[in-house]
This record gives sequence, C-alpha cells and structure tokens, in this order.
Amino acid sequence: MIDVEEHVYDDDPNQGHPDVRTRLKDCAYFFLGNGLIQAAVQHAPGGEGTPLGLLIMNPDKLRKKREALTFDVENGLENTIIRLRLSNNDEIKPHDIKVEWIEDLVVPAVRARWSAEALDISETFYCPDRSNPVLHRIFAISNKSEEPVDILAIAGVRGETLEQAVHIIPGGKAKLCFEYRLNKDTDGVNLSIVSNSSTSAEARSYWKNAAKVTFHNPLLDHYFKASVCQLPAAVSAVGKVDGSIWQYNREWVRDQAFMAIGLTISGHHELARVILNRLLNEFVTEDGDTIDSSERREPDDVELDQNGILLYALKKYCCWTGDKSIVEENWDRIKATAEFPLSDVFRHDPSGLLFNRREFWERHAVYGIENGMELINQVFVSIGLKCAAKLAKLVSDDEAAKKWESESSKIRNATLNDPEFSLVDSRGFIKRRGIDGLVQETISALDGSQLPDAAPLAAEGDHFLNPDTSAALPIALGFIAPDSPISRATLDNLELLWNQDWKGGGYERYHFASEPDSPGPWPFPSLFVARAYLETGDFAKVWRILHWMSTIPGAESGSWFEFYGPRIAPPFPQVGITPWTWAEMIVLLIHHVLGIRPEVDYLRIRPRFLPGLKRISGRLPVRNRDLVFDLRVDPERDSIMFDTNADIRESREDEILLSYQDSEIILKAILPAMS
Repeated sequence: MIDVEEHVYDDDPNQGHPDVRTRLKDCAYFFLGNGLIQAAVQHAPGGEGTPLGLLIMNPDKLRKKREALTFDVENGLENTIIRLRLSNNDEIKPHDIKVEWIEDLVVPAVRARWSAEALDISETFYCPDRSNPVLHRIFAISNKSEEPVDILAIAGVRGETLEQAVHIIPGGKAKLCFEYRLNKDTDGVNLSIVSNSSTSAEARSYWKNAAKVTFHNPLLDHYFKASVCQLPAAVSAVGKVDGSIWQYNREWVRDQAFMAIGLTISGHHELARVILNRLLNEFVTEDGDTIDSSERREPDDVELDQNGILLYALKKYCCWTGDKSIVEENWDRIKATAEFPLSDVFRHDPSGLLFNRREFWERHAVYGIENGMELINQVFVSIGLKCAAKLAKLVSDDEAAKKWESESSKIRNATLNDPEFSLVDSRGFIKRRGIDGLVQETISALDGSQLPDAAPLAAEGDHFLNPDTSAALPIALGFIAPDSPISRATLDNLELLWNQDWKGGGYERYHFASEPDSPGPWPFPSLFVARAYLETGDFAKVWRILHWMSTIPGAESGSWFEFYGPRIAPPFPQVGITPWTWAEMIVLLIHHVLGIRPEVDYLRIRPRFLPGLKRISGRLPVRNRDLVFDLRVDPERDSIMFDTNADIRESREDEILLSYQDSEIILKAILPAMS
C-alpha cells in the first residue's frame, strides 16, 4: 500500500519572504529555457511579492520555488529587480509594468515595459542560443526629457550586485545586455554585462522550424504561442520535467507522455523523442511496469493507464515524424509495456477487464478506492494496444500486432457492452465498477489517511466518485462516437462539475466531495471536457472553457496553475504550474480545431472551426517536410472544399486523406461557417 507520507510536504509558504509563495495576487509567470537553463519572469502586480522578479533554475534539478538559484532567503527575488539610481541618489524601481510575449527575436522572448520620471524602460528576456545555459536580459532606457541623464543601473543575483553607469543624451537611448549564466559546478548563477546580445543562427533555425499557426483570433493566438514556447522551456535537455513546476519535484510517465504529444504536434520533435526514449529506458521496467510520482508500485497501486498512454504517445510521434527508429531501438521494452497490463494479476476473469485499487487521479486504498475496474484504465490500455499493433507492423512483428489488436477489441467491447461489468449506465460512462459488478459510487478515507480536517473527503457525508472529467477522454480520443447516446449522457453528467463549490467557472477533476485535497477548478481536466465538446459540436461549451481560462491568474502569460482554490499547504505542496496544460491546449487547437491528424500511411485533415473563427493559416512540420495551410470560412458554403498539391487518398464530407510526399504539402480549404 502507498505510504501516506508520500503526500506530505514540509514546505510552508507562510514562512519566509512573500516571494516564496507561488500564488501571489494576480501573479503570472513567463517561462523561458533552452533545456540547459530554465527561467521564469514573475509579474506580480497585485502588491504581493516582487513585481518584476526573475527566477532561474537548473532544469535537471526539480526544486521548490524558494530553491530557485536567484532566490535570496531574506529578500526573495527583490535583488533581481534592475534598479536605477539617479544623480541625486534617488532610486527608481519598476512599477505599473506591462509584460507580454513578443515575436521580434524569432526565439521566444518576454518584454516588460514601465516608465518613471522622463524615462521609458523596456526589459527583454530570452535565451540567445541552444548550446549554453544562458539567459539574456536587454535593459533599454529612453530619455524623453530635454536634459541629459546620468544613471547607475544596479542588477543583482542573491547577495551579489553589478553596477553600470549610463549617460543618455536628450531624446537618446541606452541599452545594456545582462547575461545570466547557470554554473552547474557551483549550483549558482553568474551575472555579467556582455556586448553581444544577438541570437545564434542555431536558435533562430530551431524556432523557425517549430510550428507556426495563426488562428486570426487574439485569444487562441495567445494560447497557442504561450503553449508552444513554454512547454519545451519546462523540459531539460535530457527530458526531465516536473509534473507541476515548484510543486511536486517528481515525474510521471503519464504526464510526460502527454507532454511528448504536445511537443510532437508543435514541431519540437527532437525533444519529444528525448522524453519518450527516456521514459522507455528509465521509467519502464524490463517487465513493462511504469513508475509514477518517481516511484515503482505494487500491483494494487500500479497506474495501468500509463502503459496505454505511453504507447499512444509513441504512435503519435511515429505518425508525425515518420521516425520508426525509436520503435526499432526499444522494441523489447515497448513489447513489455504492451504486455504488462494483460498480466493475470490485473485481469478480471468474468469480463476480461483490468482491475486494481488505483484510480486515474491517484487516489488509492487509503482514500477508500476498492478493488475494481477503472474506466480510464480500460480506455487507455485498449487504445494503447491498438497503437502498439500499428508499431508492431512497423517492425514486422505480425504475431504481436494480431494479438494486441484482438486484446484491444476485447477490452473495448467489454467496457462498452458487457451486460454485467460494462462501464456504462444511464449517466453515460461511469468511473469505476467493483469486481462484483457493482458501481463504486462513494469512497471513505481509512483511519491513518492523515487527511487535514479541511479536506472535503475528511468531512461527514457521502463522497461521490461520479462524475469524473476523465470520462470525457474516451469521447475526445475517438474511443466512442461523439454523437452516440453514451457520449451525450456523459457530457450532460459532467456539467455537475462546473462551478461545484465556487463561482467563476471551471471543472473540478471529479466530484468535490471526494477530494482529499482542496476543491477548485482545474485547467487541464477542463480541457479534456473542451476536447470532447468540440468533437460533439457543442462549440458554446468549448468557448466557455477557453474564456474562463482567460479570467484566472496566469492567463496573462498563458501559464496556468494546476488548480484554482484554497490549498492546504502544508501538508500538501503549494500549487505549481502544470506543463500538461500546455500540451492539452496544443492538442485542442491542432488535433481538434485545425484537425491535422497524421496516421501511419496517410495524413488526415479534419477541421472543426469554432464559431467566430474565419481563418487559420500557418505551417506545421510533418515527417521532415512542411505542411503549409490556409483554411478560410465562407458563410455561403454548405460543405468543405479542399485544394492541395498532394495526392488525395480519399475525400469525404468533413475530411480529406492525403498521401505523404517528399516535398512540401500545400493545403487550402474553404469551410462553411459553424453555428
């Protein structure tokens, strides 16, 4: 049984400088990085903490916020502010700051602007290359007065300061380039002023080759750019990434496989391969068992969905990149990953479904989870086995392909149709059924769970397991037809999770009464629901979720916290920024809205424009070639018209299948308006 101490953290955000806290009033974090250095520009305009702070981290070491390499025990991030001392010894610090993503430099860059006296100041943060653990900060000052100005610019890292005198003529400008270099030997940061602020050809080439998509909609353009820039910034060059930055300091196969999918879709193919290769070699045992929360589990506590998700991510990677070498090089480990969930210890004889005592959101026996069949384990193992069968054909293992196709179909059929054990009832998909066939409707924590009194699961009354946002995933993933009665009933039931015990919007991951942590809405499970609603054509609900995400802290940067609500910390960790959310956003926008869906033998294009979108254009790297597209809406049309330079395999009412080719694929389309 999992040790409850695993859930206990000793970091108290009320101890120390306010910058210790991840959730400062109205705070947003802009993440930058090149795999060798990781940084976050903190914009905290609400009067709590440093208004413009700089956190620098070693991406190979997962740590709390207070352990950032620019964090000072006494002063927090205050020393990372660049102060200006005038000739009369008055000091100016940034205030009334505007911070935003910019596209001036090709590489991801963040610009902060503020004014003081007769000075306009801009600060631009970016990683200038891909080969060094370096962040540049261009500090530019414009003198709007009719008098010359002498200024002393003072920058710092922890207790060290760096000063530079600047003389600016009337109407003139001055620019300083501060370089922050991560020193892994000393586990610190060296600060200097350098003359060369240019970006390297390698860095520019890397980012020019990443996905470029314009939705011609300010909100979706912001979400896409923020996600495509920040997801790779969260990952080290060796594929290491925190499940939630500053929060867990742990890793999961599930989370990182989803991140690899987001990276693959957005053109970061090499980094996606690094993650997948690392998962196969370091996170999967020879027997095919996967680790979660950086731990290996006993059979009762294994997260069986992880095997399926990893196989699904591998197939996605192969389809997008055409690179089957990762399959050839890791075939034994991939076979073990596919076979492990089929072990007798997990098989329920009467139904053929898979069972144990772990659920998708990681509650286990201590929280009252009984032996039984979890919906998402069946869904992802079935999908994963189907994907593994495709991978088997790539390496000519026809016997394995045949077996896994069969097992995938059996699990899917039992999940949907078994007369006694299916995971369906009048509510659509249900979360969990016991080995006796009864639906597990509630849970009760066992003695020794060490739940805080404020946790809903510790309160008196019923603690419901249904509904659960994971039930949206079978719809989003095509496990079941979106127009089926099961899909409709499932989504109707999930509406109980919107605004459960709060106001303002968002879905909790499950019924808040069974929450061992704190109630509140979660962005990435809300995106599960958005993906499902987009497939069913309920576009108003999709927009509702996307607009809600624009109202919560972090929207300014497009870096959302894991959830929004009170956090009992300690014993729980304070909430962090969850990279999985960026991956979900990328999947929603590219796989579902734009509809780019590479398969093994052909390229499927199935756009589903949200109402209000008039055009999507851009370029996506697919199999070492560019897919260049321009899709427009014509309200006068009642069907899609495609135009392409690729061979058309098949054309249907709402999609087109194209052959891959050695040259650039150009696709144009005119779509009817969605309502």
